[in-house]
Amino acid sequence: MTKPASQPDARIATSSPFPADSRQESHPLASRLLAAYQAVRDETERRAGPLSPEDQVIQSMPDASPTKWHRAHVTWFWEQFLLGEHSPGYTPYHPDYAYLFNSYYVSAGPRHARAQRGHLTRPGADEVTAYRKHVDAAVAAFFDTADEATLAKLEPLIEVGLNHEQQHQELLLTDILHVFAQNPVPPAYDPGWTFPASNRDGDAWVTLMEGIHTIGHTDDSFHFDNEKPAHRALVGPVKLARNLVTNAEWLAFMKAGGYTTPALWLMDGFATAEREEWQAPGHWRFTDGEWTIMTLGGLQPADPAAPVSHISYYEADAFARWSGKHLPTEMEWEVAARAGHLNDAFGLVWQWTRSSYAPYPGYRAIEGALGEYNGKFMVNQYVLRGSSLATPDNHSRVTYRNFFYPHHRWQFTGLRLADYAV
Repeated sequence: MTKPASQPDARIATSSPFPADSRQESHPLASRLLAAYQAVRDETERRAGPLSPEDQVIQSMPDASPTKWHRAHVTWFWEQFLLGEHSPGYTPYHPDYAYLFNSYYVSAGPRHARAQRGHLTRPGADEVTAYRKHVDAAVAAFFDTADEATLAKLEPLIEVGLNHEQQHQELLLTDILHVFAQNPVPPAYDPGWTFPASNRDGDAWVTLMEGIHTIGHTDDSFHFDNEKPAHRALVGPVKLARNLVTNAEWLAFMKAGGYTTPALWLMDGFATAEREEWQAPGHWRFTDGEWTIMTLGGLQPADPAAPVSHISYYEADAFARWSGKHLPTEMEWEVAARAGHLNDAFGLVWQWTRSSYAPYPGYRAIEGALGEYNGKFMVNQYVLRGSSLATPDNHSRVTYRNFFYPHHRWQFTGLRLADYAV
């Protein structure tokens, strides 16, 4: 098994991007924060490293962003929310960059239209590199001069910034894969890449008996605001598939007419499948009489044993209906994953649940512009749980709530089934 050159292992759920050895009490807070900051910033550049300047400017669809934009946006985040608000006398690197590289923070000011990010030929990739180096130097100087009390107060903001950049590291890979998938002669991000091996040990199904469980983040370790408040929920009785659905199972669904049988689909889903002419998951191609998949390693044969990926909620729901099953709720998934019942809960594909992305009971968004981070998206989307092969190291946990619209499928998204327990 190999991974893309820029992909760390993401199988283990952890709570913070800070390196474990940097948490030793003998290290001052400034050194620990700087080490964590530099590690995350270096990983962004490592992921962008195999790409040419031409690769970095392309926006292949409105939902994706150019690599160059990702690199600049996460830099603007540090400039805006750390340096701009807490470093006395700091002057923004360029007066236009806040407009160009703000994403959806309305409270932070106007921004360039999301769907037009690929129109930005300037600044170039090298200029974005210079911007990153400038902000990195300013952040390092800030950590060096700020007193411990100030840094302690800002630590939660810094952790948000680190985790925010890690989210964009995942998007950097999924977005460039979508770019490469549009090429008639498919390039490879990493020619040596193969899909990580999956684990299929144990019984096929795990049963959760009826019970009341705590759902959500329960301590003060890092989490996003949408993971709280922790609350009690009734779960079960239900059976969850221990394993992810594979390409072989998906090929059987396709062969049985799964994409052309309206009775299997939600109405909006079937309309989307017809309009988009879906015949297979995203990035699949029928080449020389066999199905191939556009991957980070280029065009590769569809591995029957690998988990199916790049499917929308609509497709996942249709497959579950065809199987005589359904998708798990996010609460069921969390209870099973917390107990260690699920194979490949982390590190291969995000898993669709049938839970709408909505606030937990008692949820309140944090104050200020960062309050726009999650809460305002809590409508018309579905929750995915786990993590994917593109998720950075130390960015997975059992309470993490990812969310996408039901037609989205350019991420590494798959599914596991659920069934009613008798």
